[in-house]
Amino acid sequence: CSQLGVMDTVQSPTFAIINQYQTERGEPVFHFDFYRLDDLKDALNIGTEEILYSGEICLIEWPELVEPILPESTINIKISQIDAQTRKLEIE
Repeated sequence: CSQLGVMDTVQSPTFAIINQYQTERGEPVFHFDFYRLDDLKDALNIGTEEILYSGEICLIEWPELVEPILPESTINIKISQIDAQTRKLEIE
């Protein structure tokens, strides 16, 4: 988020399910965490599809739950921990 120009403190939305941030240019960035949802229907009930297709940047933790409704333009980034200071990024 800092690379996108978000000035807010960024936290995982585990309990809120979705956080919305704003870049310094006023653009929204949506951050989802679907860990606690049971199924796709729960995600649809909170307006996920509308946000995903809004054209705005959406960052998603646990995207497997909403995979059937992800836009074709989705970029998947897998982050793996190598050690305490090192992460591996795989982009597809």
